[in-house]
Amino acid sequence: MILALLLALQTTPAAPIVKGTGLPPPQSEEGQIIAPIETMLAALGREDGAALLALVRPEGGATVASERADGTRAVRRFTWAEFAAQLKAGPDTFEERLGAPAIETDGDIAMVWAPYTARVGGKVLHCGYDHFDLVRENARWKILNVTWSQRTTGCEAQ
Repeated sequence: MILALLLALQTTPAAPIVKGTGLPPPQSEEGQIIAPIETMLAALGREDGAALLALVRPEGGATVASERADGTRAVRRFTWAEFAAQLKAGPDTFEERLGAPAIETDGDIAMVWAPYTARVGGKVLHCGYDHFDLVRENARWKILNVTWSQRTTGCEAQ
């Protein structure tokens, strides 16, 4: 009997491996938290400042800690209005892809941390990590702040 069971287990085909996005299902709380972030990234790709501003709390902003070509580092902070005003249509399409996010929540606040790769015209421009602070009001998640690192090395692994 045990031998028959073991043989049956050996001949049972393995479940197919499905490659996922690393993002939570949309109906979960985590999916609801990541939704405005994905919408923001789509707005960046379309260079649509008005769509971006609809997703954020106006008192927040964007901060980038970048590595310059000469190896020095710089930190720049923008209000959301300043950040949105920089979005100008160019000849090539901008795309930012997130890796698997870490999402933490406590009541009406959330934090999302994820690796990202930014591409222009399909070519890697830079990469790093995004850190989003979100707040929920009126049953809707809004982005308060985004802070990201920006480098041009080690992007192939992301």
